[in-house]
Amino acid sequence: MEKAFEGGLWASRFMVILAVVFGLIGAVSLFIVASFDVYETAKYVITTYMNHAHPENFHEDVVGGIIGAVDLYLIGVVMLLFSFGLYELFISDIDVAKCEEGHDNKILTIHSLDQLKDKISKVIVMVLVVGFFQKVGHTEYNGALEMLYFALSITAVAVGLFFLNKVGKH
Repeated sequence: MEKAFEGGLWASRFMVILAVVFGLIGAVSLFIVASFDVYETAKYVITTYMNHAHPENFHEDVVGGIIGAVDLYLIGVVMLLFSFGLYELFISDIDVAKCEEGHDNKILTIHSLDQLKDKISKVIVMVLVVGFFQKVGHTEYNGALEMLYFALSITAVAVGLFFLNKVGKH
């Protein structure tokens, strides 16, 4: 009875396939939406220049559209890392990634939950940084104190990214 229970318990790890498959579907969906956003932004730029129109917030709109797409791409990467990591942790190593022309693909290789969390958290921080810059791009500054806050926030983000880059390195 113990052997049957342990066998069933071990086989239950295949439930993770649901998270892997739907994580991949989420990643593909995000990549498609982000690509349409880039397409729409490019179409807006081309039609604006062809019509010799110069809307008041043209540059902010273009940068905001591109940064928004980058944000979606980064979240898609989080979903990919999540899917690959769960698959490698619970199901099997991805042999194709290891055998590809003798290259060891370290980006997708996950050996522990801590390593998966570390990779995902770094990408999530980048998503937050991109979101921060998207918001900053649409903010109006009405005085020296607000500009000082802006400079301090940029400095805080830079220091945070510096230390994030140092994590895990010896």
